[in-house]
Amino acid sequence: MPDQQTRSRPAAPAPRSARHRVTDRLAAAAPALGAYAAVRAVGLLVLWAAASVAGKDALHLLGGRWDSVWYQRIAEHGYGYTVTLPDGAIHPDLAFFPLLPALERGIAALSPLTAEGAGIAVAWLAGLAAAWGIHAVGARLHGRRAGVLLAALWGAYPTAFVQSMAYTESLFTALAAWSLYAVLQGRWIAAGALCVLAGLTRPSAAALIAALAVTAAAVLVRAYRQGESKVLRRHARMLLGVCLAPLGWLAYVVYVGVRQDSPLAYFEVQAQWGNSIDGGRALAAFVIGLPPPAALGLCAALALLGWLVVLCVRQRQPLPVLVYGIGIVVVSLIGSGYFGSRPRLMMPAFPLLLPPAVALAGLRTTARTGAVVAVAALASAGYGAWTLLGPGPP
Repeated sequence: MPDQQTRSRPAAPAPRSARHRVTDRLAAAAPALGAYAAVRAVGLLVLWAAASVAGKDALHLLGGRWDSVWYQRIAEHGYGYTVTLPDGAIHPDLAFFPLLPALERGIAALSPLTAEGAGIAVAWLAGLAAAWGIHAVGARLHGRRAGVLLAALWGAYPTAFVQSMAYTESLFTALAAWSLYAVLQGRWIAAGALCVLAGLTRPSAAALIAALAVTAAAVLVRAYRQGESKVLRRHARMLLGVCLAPLGWLAYVVYVGVRQDSPLAYFEVQAQWGNSIDGGRALAAFVIGLPPPAALGLCAALALLGWLVVLCVRQRQPLPVLVYGIGIVVVSLIGSGYFGSRPRLMMPAFPLLLPPAVALAGLRTTARTGAVVAVAALASAGYGAWTLLGPGPP
């Protein structure tokens, strides 16, 4: 009898290789990637049509203007370029973080692409990676349908045209989304390593660093209150991940300080670009200086933003996701920089779109959901074409 039981017992499934696991995850994310790609394709088609009518090159609009030019100059020549404006203001290229230009330089060296083409390629691939990571977070929290819609809504964000430009937003969002997903899985060292790369991409990595640090602090406090023994040893990997997290951002701050021979040089460089932290005074002054109808409209938009934050809190988003989303919003609003850039700076805050994504996922018919996403995609595409064909930066 024991021999018969042994023979009839089903064999344990063979462990799947890393390649198969990635393939499985990619297959699961395919609907989200398809939805995101479709939404962005609408934006690109509308831009191409509008640019053709205006007699302009759509690809040049995506890769050869505004901040894109600064990144490409760094990729081609390294740091050291400074512009002096007519009013005497000085804009050094040290304000721009190094990961994107490093990728542009590497791709241009290994392929027929120019630095401009490499920047566009990085943005498009990073956009897909971001959509995948955003879907992973949304699906883990609220199911696959919500994850698909979260990725699609991020692609239809009002300033989503920047996701297709040679800018850093797509790359940063991809790193942030996967870092948060790693935290949700308890893979703290991976989360910290991704945060290092995010810190080499954008200064707003401060929000991601804070998300990891606050979450770790909450875990330790809870462990102490529950009387766990050897708390630090039990959570050593988490602590290592948190210690890794700020190293990318700190490394660049130190680099700028050494290069400029001043420990505060990084902050001085940002101040030269008007990017110092003023607690929101510049935002308040901007609103007060607008005509009354425009001021009311902007206040309504800010109220909507605040309501989304409230919904995120009510949704009881996991602490790292919530802290990251709110952190991006705060960092975007308390600076003294150019106001028109703030919606773009807030774009990586994809957790703000979780409440509408979950609401859309609850609609009875797919047709209604698709109609809402299609309208959002067309509105985003129209706004993107209008902005890119205009004279000012996004």
